[in-house]
Amino acid sequence: MEQRIRFDYKGKFSLVTGASKGLGKAYAEELAARGSNLVLVARTKAALETLAVGLRRDHSVRVEVIQADLADVAAPELILDELTRMGVDVDLLVNNAAVGYSGKFFSRPIGEELTPVMVNVHSLVALTHLLGERMVARGSGGIINIGSNGGFQPVPYNATYAATKSFVLMFSEAVAEELKGSGVRVMVANPGATATEFFDQSPTTVKLEKMDSAEDVARRTLDDFVAGKVVSYPGRVSTRLVTLIARILPRGLAASIAANVSKSMGFDR
Repeated sequence: MEQRIRFDYKGKFSLVTGASKGLGKAYAEELAARGSNLVLVARTKAALETLAVGLRRDHSVRVEVIQADLADVAAPELILDELTRMGVDVDLLVNNAAVGYSGKFFSRPIGEELTPVMVNVHSLVALTHLLGERMVARGSGGIINIGSNGGFQPVPYNATYAATKSFVLMFSEAVAEELKGSGVRVMVANPGATATEFFDQSPTTVKLEKMDSAEDVARRTLDDFVAGKVVSYPGRVSTRLVTLIARILPRGLAASIAANVSKSMGFDR
């Protein structure tokens, strides 16, 4: 499924959430290399400022910084207010920020299980609506929502995180269909395991060098958006294969297999 609307990053303004490290930082660096001005959003202002200084120096682009905690229900409106104050109209929104905790669902306090819902779902929907309606009004723009190959099936021991990514997938495809002919495109990118700090809180036994690099995922994602794709698989072939298998197998069997994989990675502890 593709929508043939050309998108040139050069000179545009891209907003990246979760931009202080990991995949968000890789998106920011790749966008700057392609000539895009940036608005970087994350909780840690010092890390954002350090990144912004380097991007301005290396790529001669405008880089603005907004400190915001996307687990806070008020954060999307705060971001919109800051953009208005800066006089910035966002051409491309990259909803990258995500939180996920591994382990048994009932082994964690409810607050920790609700945080991924707030960051991965609430903030993504809110920012898509707040910034997307402005894009629709002017007839141009783009939104890239970062899903996961874990969003194609139930994933025991990552139950809430995987469920939020399922939401991102279905939501993005639906809104993309609604926006056909509007001049605004939505794409969902579904990377697999990526070598970032995301796994620092997990007892995973998988070595980072066996995962896709954040830089490769960022580059492939942005290439896919230019190509007009609605669903992107910016990882190795095996990552795409997992999503196809999950669609063929009975859901119960898929959940059982995912549980065994999670256990093998140490996520059940």
